Amino acid sequence: MIRDTESRQPANILVVDDSAFMRNALSRIINADPELNVVGTAGDGAEALEKIAALDPDVVTLDFDMPGLNGLETLRHIMAEAPRPVIMVSSATVEAAEITLNALSAGAFDYVPKKLLSTTLDIIHLRADLIAKIKAAAHSGRYCRPLPPAREAATITSSVELEPLRMAPAIIAIGTSTGGPQALHEILPHLPADLSVPILIVQHMPAGFTTAFAHTLNSLSSIAVREATHREAIQPGIVYVAPAGIHMKVQRTSDSHASICLTPQPDRYLHIPSIDILMESVASAFSSLAMGIILTGMGCDGALGMKSIHRHGGLTVGQDEASCMVHSMPRACADAGILNKVVPLSMISEQILQAIRYRRRS
Repeated sequence: MIRDTESRQPANILVVDDSAFMRNALSRIINADPELNVVGTAGDGAEALEKIAALDPDVVTLDFDMPGLNGLETLRHIMAEAPRPVIMVSSATVEAAEITLNALSAGAFDYVPKKLLSTTLDIIHLRADLIAKIKAAAHSGRYCRPLPPAREAATITSSVELEPLRMAPAIIAIGTSTGGPQALHEILPHLPADLSVPILIVQHMPAGFTTAFAHTLNSLSSIAVREATHREAIQPGIVYVAPAGIHMKVQRTSDSHASICLTPQPDRYLHIPSIDILMESVASAFSSLAMGIILTGMGCDGALGMKSIHRHGGLTVGQDEASCMVHSMPRACADAGILNKVVPLSMISEQILQAIRYRRRS
């Protein structure tokens, strides 16, 4: 059971890695934070399952490449037998994005590429990323479970209020971070192939991940999903995923033509691509015809972009706390008073269909 954050007791962490060097390095990094405590370590999957049963850790960090049960197999056992937040930590997350996406689909909370830790800078970057994600996992208050099977595209029901005076959006921007892959797996497969608007997505991911991520989403969805390319025309019924390491903006040259602009500038942002950059460009280009959706994630990226859409008269929707893996990003928007609606993840696809007045073709 994850500890109440108000108890001030350190969260207990189990470190699983087949390398003794990495077990020691990760343990030192984690134990250096007073809010965290390494309660044990394991060198392989079988030992990890034994330690989880004996120690009941709040969070598990789990390597991919291990003898016997590999990381993915071990993760599946954990989710089936004793579900709790698991953060995948391995060099394989850089070399094999598809493996990491499989782990997220199987219930992993998040992932941290450990690279080779060959320099002090590598260790500093790993430390900040690892500690932030472990704390988010420990404080999430909920266990992560495998994704449910994709359902058929949703139909409009009367469970969501219509806003007859609001014009239907011409473009939708979605921003998400931690928990986003699972959330987007829940949303996009429920959208029809003949959607009348384009959808642009920023999902915080390392370089090398977004191509595989877009391919996976496309294989699960009726609507077409692809990684965005520079200067391509934005078409209705297409979902564009921002490539990692570069900002995605919208440029509109006429009422009937808009295109993708990929740019490294500005480079001062913590997250590149930035949700704020995308949404601010969408608000500027489409004004009240823009719809912004902010999903689960750490931090506050997206708050300024959603504020811009709201200020221009567009529609803003946030995922509710109960269905978020991490509620920080939607909370930042809710606290700013810029959300028109707050709904569970299971209703996001219906909100999209309601907003565009979708009717299934007979």
